[in-house]
Amino acid sequence: MLDPKIIRDEPEKIRKMLIDRAVEFDFDGMLELDKKRRDLIKETDELRKKRNQMSIAIGQAKKSNEDTASLLTDMSKISKDLDEHEQLQKTVESNYTNLAFSIPNMIHKSVPIGPDESANIEIRKWGEIPNFGFDVKGHEEIAEKLDLLDIQRASKIAGARFYFLKGDLVKLAHAVTTFAFDFLSEKDYKLIQPPYMINRKSMEGAVIADDMEDVIYGVIPSSEQKEELFLIGTSEHAIASMYSDEILDGKSLPDRFGSISPCFRKEAGAHGKDQKGIFRVHQFEKFEQFVFAKPEDSEIAHEKMIEYAEVFYQKLGIPHRVILLSSADMGKVAAKTYDIEAWMPGQNAYREICSVSNCLDFQSRRLMIRFRDKTNEETQYVHTLNGTLVAIERTLVAIIENCQTNDGHIRVPEVLQKYLGIDKI
Repeated sequence: MLDPKIIRDEPEKIRKMLIDRAVEFDFDGMLELDKKRRDLIKETDELRKKRNQMSIAIGQAKKSNEDTASLLTDMSKISKDLDEHEQLQKTVESNYTNLAFSIPNMIHKSVPIGPDESANIEIRKWGEIPNFGFDVKGHEEIAEKLDLLDIQRASKIAGARFYFLKGDLVKLAHAVTTFAFDFLSEKDYKLIQPPYMINRKSMEGAVIADDMEDVIYGVIPSSEQKEELFLIGTSEHAIASMYSDEILDGKSLPDRFGSISPCFRKEAGAHGKDQKGIFRVHQFEKFEQFVFAKPEDSEIAHEKMIEYAEVFYQKLGIPHRVILLSSADMGKVAAKTYDIEAWMPGQNAYREICSVSNCLDFQSRRLMIRFRDKTNEETQYVHTLNGTLVAIERTLVAIIENCQTNDGHIRVPEVLQKYLGIDKI
């Protein structure tokens, strides 16, 4: 949610942001609703004041044995007008809130402006693209031949884009996860495991409501569980909401969390090679970084988060590059996003494996998360930052394809060998 002061005082900034993001949004309608909402608040307060004055006048008239018929008629009219105003105000407030929760975040000044991914900027690269000297295979072909992956049987029981991991591939996934635990534990992160389902208020605080239907799975309420719940698309959704309606101690910030969770996403619209194997699936595991920071510290925190993710993939030996996303390519909640794209030999391309975003105070305004250093100070909204440390399944893809051998096996990255006890699968 944006600062209402910016919406009212600097509307051209909002219009430019919407153009730069290539987002269609009824901003004029939002401004009209805001004006109508504020007018109704003023008019409703005036009617309440009149009703209270009329109530006093009727009481005094009764004490003086005066005729109150005309006063009661006026009172009835005022009460009717007040009821109508209150109902209209409620409707207008609801419509305004829906728009306020749908408008995207402002864009950080360092973000390149452009219509799509063509305007993204490559910041840096790491690692050499491997030269195998033999015909490169995709991860699904290698894993299926080694009896490590079963897509067909998973499809039979759950539909497309689900999978069974088997044997040493399960162990490799757990090795990556354990390495992530050890890695972030050394970086002053608090480890946390979130709920995998959250309520509507929490989900709408973390994501743009209009995007939920395209991304998030809902859980049908049962007779015992009447509250509507949603499966998290990432642990960011749960952690962002954890401090909702709270005032944090500013001296405790930044507050850093490292979280492992399953992630559930509809992933609609992908096609081609994305549909093969486990690169783009409806269920996966991810180790997430999440930081609550003071406004003056969030840019530094953002750079540190992307640095940690880079170091993690360097330790795995995966060639990659860091991309600064353009205005129209990043998500609506983020003000600035870096992606790490890993080299995928099976696709002969760099593909996204990690995303790190600074959301400024956008989520905290929606969730009412504030801080102050002293109890007598004015509260401020915290900045929230989220970022993948490692998406397990996509990382398995990168390991399988970059570490494939001529005889169809997989070299285990050196940093993971102590967790598996083997150097080849």
